[in-house]
Amino acid sequence: MALNSEIIEQWQRSSVLLIGGSAGSFKIIFRMVKSFPHDLNKTVIIVMHRKKNFFSEIEKLFAENSRMLLVEISDKEEIRGNAIYIAPPNYHSLIEANGHFSLDVSDAVWYSKPSIDVTFESAADVYKDKCTAILLSGANQDGAEGLLQLRNAGSLTIAQSPEDAEMADMPKAAINLNAAKYVLTSTDIFSLIQSNT
Repeated sequence: MALNSEIIEQWQRSSVLLIGGSAGSFKIIFRMVKSFPHDLNKTVIIVMHRKKNFFSEIEKLFAENSRMLLVEISDKEEIRGNAIYIAPPNYHSLIEANGHFSLDVSDAVWYSKPSIDVTFESAADVYKDKCTAILLSGANQDGAEGLLQLRNAGSLTIAQSPEDAEMADMPKAAINLNAAKYVLTSTDIFSLIQSNT
């Protein structure tokens, strides 16, 4: 499926971009972080599966290559516009109705903490149709249910094309649930991001 005016218009109306990824998603997320203009004027929230002590330098690497403010989410932190937030390992990151994050230490979901589902589901309640969510490569089903809740709330929901993903399971699970309104290749995802200005 190629980009069309409907996708672009809904993306441009969004105030928040959610990105979920697991195995095989690091490269595309890194490219996205590098490609965001300094005046994207959206809040970007990244939930990426990582092992407890793996990618401990990820925030530093991303921040050094980002033109936007980039920070790891902390508990009770106010969510600002035009900033990139990365979910920390060993916690679930939730979005509160008062415009703050909260961190949760409950059990892993789909063997993952942070869980993409947990963040996406909390975002659906808060952002509704002001949100774009993209689910990328991964080896399990985390994110599919959350993406469906976002779609039902009116968000623009996108799954990476399974043929384009390094690991197809995660986007396939979302497509099978009818959670993704659109299925796009990484090339189209980048074109969409660049259409913001």
